[in-house]
Amino acid sequence: MTAPTPGSLRVNGATLHYEVRGHGPLLLLIPGGTGGAAAFDGFADDLAAAYTVATYDPRGMSRSPLDDPEAEQTVAEHADDALRLLDLLSPREPARVFGASSGAITALHLLATRPERVARVVAHEPPAVMVLPDAADHRAFLGRVQETFRTQGLMPAMAVFAAGLKGDGDADEPEPEPKADIELPPQAAARVERTMADLPYFVGRIVPAFMSSTPDLNRLAALSDRLVLAGGRDSVGELAYRPAALMAERLGLELLHFPGGHVGSTTHPAPFGDVLREAFRG
Repeated sequence: MTAPTPGSLRVNGATLHYEVRGHGPLLLLIPGGTGGAAAFDGFADDLAAAYTVATYDPRGMSRSPLDDPEAEQTVAEHADDALRLLDLLSPREPARVFGASSGAITALHLLATRPERVARVVAHEPPAVMVLPDAADHRAFLGRVQETFRTQGLMPAMAVFAAGLKGDGDADEPEPEPKADIELPPQAAARVERTMADLPYFVGRIVPAFMSSTPDLNRLAALSDRLVLAGGRDSVGELAYRPAALMAERLGLELLHFPGGHVGSTTHPAPFGDVLREAFRG
């Protein structure tokens, strides 16, 4: 793996850590969950043969601290962060943008509000559940996650959240934590440590703000020629898959399928990167 060139960017209320590798037109990769820039390490080098690939830790995550650690989060502000990175790294040309999960919601908002800065967006399983016909059920589900987090703590809330994403209802017990005696390489161990440290912020502020937001489908319909909606082959029917499938149908787009499930970019990095490369060539 080629070591990327790191940088930092001051934005409104935060300092973003970003990493750049390769040469060519800009391809911005927006992670979801608590993945951060390292979420794309499995295929970023391959993409860097054709693009200047930029990855980053979203505000409040890992190496991108907030000025106010308690600040509430909005999709619009996260999309503005992505825009600032585009302005920094590709000031004269529109960029290609990939977003995964909550990062896909950011990417959709960026396309809808600043289309002149975006050549094409690939949005993989944006969990924008408010577009679904059973949105009221999912609003209640998000409320249960937050109430569990408030009254029982992180791991029980994560168990409820994971079960809801799978469509299994509420979980009675949290899933067991990884065994402490597993030895990881230093870089992987540091990434796991950052992921665990970011979970309270993700559950408490990213999940409710992003999953309760609604993409502007009318605006996206007018921009559908530069939008690719995608899902995982192994997550068909799961909660995070359904909004992409529904939006693709409403916008008259063919849903692109990637290897793996919701986190296919991590579990199947090489073939995932191959599909992404083709999506930007199309």
